[in-house]
Amino acid sequence: MIFVVNKQLAQDDKRGENLMEEKKNTKNEPIPGRMEVLRELPADIMRRLSKDEVRAFLFEEVWPDSLSEKLKEYLE
Repeated sequence: MIFVVNKQLAQDDKRGENLMEEKKNTKNEPIPGRMEVLRELPADIMRRLSKDEVRAFLFEEVWPDSLSEKLKEYLE
């Protein structure tokens, strides 16, 4: 019985590792379409964006308020 439980825990750990690895891999690639939009932004807006804001723009579904505020005029 203990062996079966330990085997199940080991399988669960492997599944968890695989899910974490998949998340890590998707984190390295921007959300589809975001890179193209970033390249189209006017230069004056790009100069105002911090590195963290650019990363958030490319990889995050929810943007920080500072990024939303800077892009508000452009997106309207």
